[in-house]
Amino acid sequence: MNLVLCGMMGAGKTTVGKALAKQSKRKCLDTDAVITKKHGDIKNIFASCGEAHFRGLETATVRDLTKKDKMVVSVGGGLVLRKENVDLLKENGKIVYLRAKKETLVRRLQSDKSRPLLQGEDLEKRVENLIQERAETYERVADYIIDVDGKTPETIAKEILVLTESK
Repeated sequence: MNLVLCGMMGAGKTTVGKALAKQSKRKCLDTDAVITKKHGDIKNIFASCGEAHFRGLETATVRDLTKKDKMVVSVGGGLVLRKENVDLLKENGKIVYLRAKKETLVRRLQSDKSRPLLQGEDLEKRVENLIQERAETYERVADYIIDVDGKTPETIAKEILVLTESK
């Protein structure tokens, strides 16, 4: 079984994923990193091919990942918005939503210029809009929800292991 980390950009999926992989002795994969390695910079993909093309690359990546087992998979913030991706991830995995408050996300993202969905708008407003668009889906698809505000990645990883190993 894989452990899949979802949530907003800036929630700590990649960082927590590394801590969780270390604690659980699993391999860690980040879907955005896989896409970047195969297809180039995500910002450039959005600019040259559009968001729909990028979302297709995410689905192709998820299809490949479902063939693997005992992985920690950190997924891009929008990946679980597509039902097909969720269905694929749940074939061999449990989805953990890393929930963060708007203030935490804004603080973590304020100097990040690499994220296409944050460009061109007031950061706080954009983050708030994305939370409103996505939070309900994150909660619905998640097998587990972990609040991450004020916690270290190692503490969050331990919480995930306690939840997922007790069931």
